Amino acid sequence: MPVMLGVLVILALAYRYYSAFLAAKVAALDDSRITPAVRLNDGQNYHPTNRWVLFGHHFAAISGAGPLIGPVLAIQYGYMPGLIWLVVGVCLAGAVQDMLVLAASVRRDGKSLAEIARHELGKPAAVVASLAILFIVVIALAGLGFVVVKALGGEEAKLPAGMTIAVPEGMLLRRVAGADDGKAEIYELPAGCSVQYSAGQDAIRRSEPFRVKVPSGFVSDAGISQLIDTRNTDVKFFSPEDRQRLMKSEAEKKGVTVADLHRLTLPPGCTQVVPGSSWGTFTIACTIPIALLVGLWMYRIRPGRVVEASLMGGFLVLAATVGGAEIPGSKLEPFFSLTREQTLLALCVYGFIAAVLPVWLLLGPRDYLSSFLKIGTVGLLIASVIVANPPLQAPELNETFINGGPTFGGNIFPFVFICVMCGAVSGFHSLVSSGTTPKMIEKESHVRGIGYGAMLIESLVGVTALIAAASLPPDLYYDINIAIGDAPKWQEKVNEINAKYGVPKPPAEANDPLHAAGVGGLTHLDLGKVEEKVGGESLRGRTGGAVTLAVGMSVIFEDAFRWLGVTGDWLLKYWYHFAIMFEALFILTTIDAGTRIGRFLLQETLGRVYAPFGRPDWLPGSILASGVITSGWGFLISTGSIDTIWPMFGVANQLLAVLALALVTTWLVNTGRGRYAWVTLLPMLFVVSTTMTAGTQLVTVRFPKMIADGRATAGYLNMGLTLFVMCTVCAVVLWCAARWVGVAAGMLATRKE
Repeated sequence: MPVMLGVLVILALAYRYYSAFLAAKVAALDDSRITPAVRLNDGQNYHPTNRWVLFGHHFAAISGAGPLIGPVLAIQYGYMPGLIWLVVGVCLAGAVQDMLVLAASVRRDGKSLAEIARHELGKPAAVVASLAILFIVVIALAGLGFVVVKALGGEEAKLPAGMTIAVPEGMLLRRVAGADDGKAEIYELPAGCSVQYSAGQDAIRRSEPFRVKVPSGFVSDAGISQLIDTRNTDVKFFSPEDRQRLMKSEAEKKGVTVADLHRLTLPPGCTQVVPGSSWGTFTIACTIPIALLVGLWMYRIRPGRVVEASLMGGFLVLAATVGGAEIPGSKLEPFFSLTREQTLLALCVYGFIAAVLPVWLLLGPRDYLSSFLKIGTVGLLIASVIVANPPLQAPELNETFINGGPTFGGNIFPFVFICVMCGAVSGFHSLVSSGTTPKMIEKESHVRGIGYGAMLIESLVGVTALIAAASLPPDLYYDINIAIGDAPKWQEKVNEINAKYGVPKPPAEANDPLHAAGVGGLTHLDLGKVEEKVGGESLRGRTGGAVTLAVGMSVIFEDAFRWLGVTGDWLLKYWYHFAIMFEALFILTTIDAGTRIGRFLLQETLGRVYAPFGRPDWLPGSILASGVITSGWGFLISTGSIDTIWPMFGVANQLLAVLALALVTTWLVNTGRGRYAWVTLLPMLFVVSTTMTAGTQLVTVRFPKMIADGRATAGYLNMGLTLFVMCTVCAVVLWCAARWVGVAAGMLATRKE
């Protein structure tokens, strides 16, 4: 609670004073100027929009996976480094960039960052900037989309050969299904199994049931008694004494001990099967037709009835969340329980369609509708933090993983600044501020609230995400956020962390309602119990941060509402899936806006070769450009993982921030306001130092290691993309610096004369 209150005060002061200075002195906003949305109104892309509707669209477009996932992943370093960067970074860098890029684009007919480069530096610089931005957009969208795929899609995680699973005595294996080719079978193992990843390593207890795919007949051949396989339906009628006698007889026949009948040693090629979230996928799918209905309602059926459409849309989205509870186990489940590949395909199709349709039909109303849920949920989470006052169970500084860990590789400097990007400073925001938003601004005075204000709210989202993740005990955090296949590698370190920072005993004052709220909550349960409480979802190994955050939010909501007297396990599964919907909406609204922005950028670039491409309303160009951008980020997701995509996304995103800050500095210098250039130049220099250090380490250490480990395609691709972006951004920054020096020299010469 003190952390939350302190952050609120700092952000309020920054908006009241610093943004007012930027609006009056630096950007010199003037409502007497006619904005591009009014002057170039075409009903398609240029469209004057109510300031609150546009705030919702802009906030929804910039607030993607970054402020939710980055702080969660950075918890491995401890919560304090990420918290400091979120608060300081947003006030002095991130919100400054968003506001001033938006102002510059409004003064340049709503043109993109590349077009701003052409105006300020000339055509050669614009070409280099365009190429850099295009590659960065594709990388950024891959990073954002990966989180959705990981949270909603099912997958099979490879298990190490020789891994031993000991089934508790008296428990039953359950054969779920056989593979289509008849060569494999899927078994569900009960809660309480003891797992030993390799010989000599300590066994750990798996508190949750899980499914394993093994070769057909392996269970019988391995010595597991048919008495514990539910294909023998009579087993449930045996008394415990009869079962023990039969098990002893079975063991004597096979020449093994009774314990051996309950032990599986896995051969090569076995996997753990993690089903997709049918509830979550159904809810997210419903938001698309709901957004279409809201758009038609506001602009065609009952024009101008914004409140009416908003209430209807909000109600339908909440109804979809509640109704999703009926999907698991129903006849509709196969249609919504998607694999990783199916989820990725659905995401690509959505991104393509959203980029081509008119902005008022899907993108605008969906983002506006999403912003209600986003801001409302953030407000609810802030209030819940104040009421529940959850302990931050993560350490302030985690010395065990200070040089890198399972959620994010690399030393705390510079990688905490790469991991926590959106919410502090994000180059991707400059694409929104020079993409869809400046084409919809009614008055220049709206730039301050939309540009600076929306970024402050995004930072607040990052702080709430950090608090939610830090409120989880370390063992629960790492059970969820370490890939199943990587568990053997990190087990020793995780045991060390659990010993140092494990869940403390309840305090003596636990009888006080404010403190008792958390006792008996999720923070004191193992993973198996948590899975039961959230509706039977599979949580172990759900890397990417989205699931970790949803569980953390559920912790805080449950504790807060228990303090208010609202209890019951039936409610928790709705909190969890509401949180999943909340996260997915954050990300999807960035996917659709980002793909559209990428389409604009590509069309502007191709327009220099063939003029019709430069028209945003030319349908063949829109379809081709949208298809290219969607295919690019879809391919990166299909070949990557969170430990490869997120660092590359972080570096590329922050390099784009460097580019944007350099161009805004040039805009200030060229328009005679060079005395204020320090507001963008200082944050640019800091971000250059962190990003170039991280990029160098990725190119010289991380990606070569990927190549050596057999992931040559992904390694070489990531290395090439990162090097290309680093070189092009450096070229543009040097171009800008030359302009600054030239203008300064000209001013000095004039003064001497």
